[in-house]
Amino acid sequence: MQEEHKKVDINSKEFKTELEKTRVFADKAREKMSFFPNPIDSENERIYVGLTNNKLTKGKRYCPCFMVEGETKEEKKAANNRICP
Repeated sequence: MQEEHKKVDINSKEFKTELEKTRVFADKAREKMSFFPNPIDSENERIYVGLTNNKLTKGKRYCPCFMVEGETKEEKKAANNRICP
């Protein structure tokens, strides 16, 4: 049975609130891992939006650069899906 895809309105209050949490998460992760942000701000924003979308639709900030495999929590974990960063 295929998982139903939740639609997300990127202009909604819910999305904007979660997007701000994602930015804070990314900043803390970069600092902890001594990473530097991409010098192209639009690329960073694209990643933040993708992480936020995955958080709201799939429950975790899965890396938006890769497809999330599996339908259940267990299948997703077994598929070794990438969680950013």
